[in-house]
Amino acid sequence: MEDITDSTTIVQTDPAAMLAARMEAGLVGHAVLVERLMIALLTGGHVLIEGAPGLAKTRSVRRLADGVEGSFARIQCTPDLMPSDVTGTQIYRQDSGAMEFLPGPVFHNLVLVDEINRAPPKVQSALLEAMGEGQVTAGGRTRPLPDPFMVIATQNPLEQEGTFPLPEAQLDRFLMHVVLDLPDEAAEMEILDLVETELRTHAGREAPTLDHATLAAMQEDVLQVHLSPALKHYMVALVMATRGASDAIDLTDRIRHAVSPRGTLALASSARARAWLHGRDYAVPEDIAALAPDVLCHRMAPTWRAQAEGHTSRTILAEILSAVPPL
Repeated sequence: MEDITDSTTIVQTDPAAMLAARMEAGLVGHAVLVERLMIALLTGGHVLIEGAPGLAKTRSVRRLADGVEGSFARIQCTPDLMPSDVTGTQIYRQDSGAMEFLPGPVFHNLVLVDEINRAPPKVQSALLEAMGEGQVTAGGRTRPLPDPFMVIATQNPLEQEGTFPLPEAQLDRFLMHVVLDLPDEAAEMEILDLVETELRTHAGREAPTLDHATLAAMQEDVLQVHLSPALKHYMVALVMATRGASDAIDLTDRIRHAVSPRGTLALASSARARAWLHGRDYAVPEDIAALAPDVLCHRMAPTWRAQAEGHTSRTILAEILSAVPPL
């Protein structure tokens, strides 16, 4: 199988290519992240971005928000954040003598949840309903969230004191978990040049390139991308390997929590979107291989023994991809 896991050039025609190009123009070395955000946008999924401070996590979300029609809100998570700060609260209107619901920032089309692991469990639970059900229950009523609705959360691996690691149920709600690395020397120089150019030009905000009607049509096109029976078998084989039900690789005592069926569905929808972005009406094994680490790894957990031996969910999945034949 040809290895194209680093090939992220989006060849789909406008407006998808326009939006991707616009995002990449302001994000050096983040072609993979741009592709993942586009995939989530096309599938209606949510994304968790992890990386050290200063790697343009927030910037990437703002670039996406600027390019898509709709409202945008940012939630800066802190240990004293309350669920009502996210979902909204009931307020008393003295002029009418009635209680009125004041919507919180989650009632926007695109919501950036910055440093989500610093939010207390009650806030994370409130986000769980919003992300999983597309609705919020507050003040004794269930209120639907806008359509489209997308959550992009960030977290950094540093300073874990006083943080609240996301539980597995919350992690499973994210379509993808993208891990960012520090840039190399060439990319660092490009970043420096880009920022200096922006400071000199004082460029204004561009008009959005993607409206809701066009996005809905694109999402419908993605659903028509063909997944062959052999490709479906490949996806299922990868997931079953995490459950110890594979003859190709033995993972006994190395996986504590295996990938659920939601992982298989997420991999299928992501593969359709990636194929469509690359101008194909059918998915191929390379789509699965490229996306599997970001789609499946946060849905599985190695045992304590495996971690002590230096294994992570990503190293284990790399072994699975090498052992399980694509077709």
